[in-house]
Amino acid sequence: MNNEQKLREIFASALQISIDRVTDDLTYNTIPEWDSIAHMTLISEIDNEFDTMLDTDDVLDMSSFAKAKEILVKYDVQF
Repeated sequence: MNNEQKLREIFASALQISIDRVTDDLTYNTIPEWDSIAHMTLISEIDNEFDTMLDTDDVLDMSSFAKAKEILVKYDVQF
């Protein structure tokens, strides 16, 4: 499984949505499932799966699935 697929599964799990809803266009607060609590679950699962420790700026900047990939590249995660 590649990293993009892993990240899609993390988003689907943390937000409790079907994986087909996880696209680059998925943005924070555009669906009721992605609220502040789900956001922290998402960050936690990303940190665990990719062995990262996202800093506060990155946590706040992670406003979409596409942005999550962009941020993870800074932590040497390949997409």
